[in-house]
Amino acid sequence: MNRKNIRIGTFNLCNLALPNAVYYNRERYSPEEYAKKLRWIGGQLDQMRADVVGFQEVFHQEALQEALEESQYCQGFHLVAGNLIGDTPAVALASRFPILEHRFIRHFPEAAQLDIQGAEIPLTHFSRPVLAAKLQFSESVECMVFVVHLKSKRPIIPDNVDRYDPIEKARGQARSLILRAAESLALRVLLMEVLQDRNYPVIVLGDMNDGGAAVTSRLISGEIPHRNLEAEHKRKIWDVLLYHVKDIQARQSYNDFYYTHIHNGHYESLDHIMVSQEFVAQNPDRVGRVVYVSVFNDHLIDETLSPESIPVWQSDHGQVVTAIELGREMRLRRTQVAVQSRREVRPDRYSEESVMRIEESSH
Repeated sequence: MNRKNIRIGTFNLCNLALPNAVYYNRERYSPEEYAKKLRWIGGQLDQMRADVVGFQEVFHQEALQEALEESQYCQGFHLVAGNLIGDTPAVALASRFPILEHRFIRHFPEAAQLDIQGAEIPLTHFSRPVLAAKLQFSESVECMVFVVHLKSKRPIIPDNVDRYDPIEKARGQARSLILRAAESLALRVLLMEVLQDRNYPVIVLGDMNDGGAAVTSRLISGEIPHRNLEAEHKRKIWDVLLYHVKDIQARQSYNDFYYTHIHNGHYESLDHIMVSQEFVAQNPDRVGRVVYVSVFNDHLIDETLSPESIPVWQSDHGQVVTAIELGREMRLRRTQVAVQSRREVRPDRYSEESVMRIEESSH
C-alpha cells in the first residue's frame, strides 16, 4: 500500500474469448489457439509490469482470469469485468491495489444529448459501457480510473447496401465518427463530475480509436487555455483538463515512436492514457508525476510491407504503460527557478507561468 512508484497500463486483448465459444457470430478459438493466446497475454503482462491494467475486448471474464494467472507479475490482482451486451465485448480492470468501488456506465448523461441546428441526434448510450473504478493507491491517495473502448473507425453499413460502394462506405465512416464523437462528449461529461472543483486524481485508460490530436480525443481531454486568457479563466480550465502521458513523455525526449496499431500501412496511436493535473510535475498540489511512458508494439506487423501476418492468438494493438511516482517533492525547485525568471512564484497555488510550462515544455 505504500509503493512510491506505480505503473498503469492499457491493453486491447483483441477478442479474448473462451475456447470453442462463438463470438461475432462466426469466430472461435480452438483449444490450442486459446492456450497460445493465454500464454502470449501472460507474457505481455510480465513485460508491462503494470500494477493497474485496463483491458478492452473481453468476451469472457473467466478467460481474462486465466490469462492473469499465466502472468507471474499479476498474481493476486483484483479483477472486475463488464457483461456482454449482445455480441459486443466488454472492458475490464485488473489491479494490485484495492478496488474500493466500481460501476459500469452504458447510458449517456443527460448533459451529453446532442442536436444540430435544432435536430436532435438520437444517440443515448456507449457502444461498450465505460468502467469507472475508485482505487486506493496508498494510505493517502485515492484515484478514479476510467476504462474505455470507443467506437472504432470501421464503417457502420446496413446489410441491404453494397458495402464496396464508395459513397456507402463514406456514409458508414461518417456514422462511426458521429457515434465516436457522441461517446467522447458523454465521457467528457462523466469526467467533469469528478474533475470539476475537486483536487481528486483521475486517469483515463483505453482504446479511443483515434489519435491524440483528433477532435474526439480533445473532446475527452479538453483544450488547453489560450496563453492570453485571463489567469482566473485559465485556472478553471486547468482544473478539468486531462494530459496525454504521450505528450508529457514527448517533452522530455528527442524522438516519438508512439504507435499502437497498424492498418493498411497507416501507423496509428489509438490506445491512450490521460491523467489529471494531480499527476503533472508542474502542479505544486500534485500527488505524483508521470515519469516515463513505454509502448509495447514489437509484435505489430505492417502487412503492406511484409508477407507475415499477426497470429490469431496475438493482439493487433500495442500496449501502453506509464510510470507514476507518488509524492510532491519532485522537481519543484527546478520548476520554480524557471518560473522566477519571469514572474513571482506563488507556492500556495498554480501560478500562471508554472502551468504554462505544461503547455510549452518541461525540459
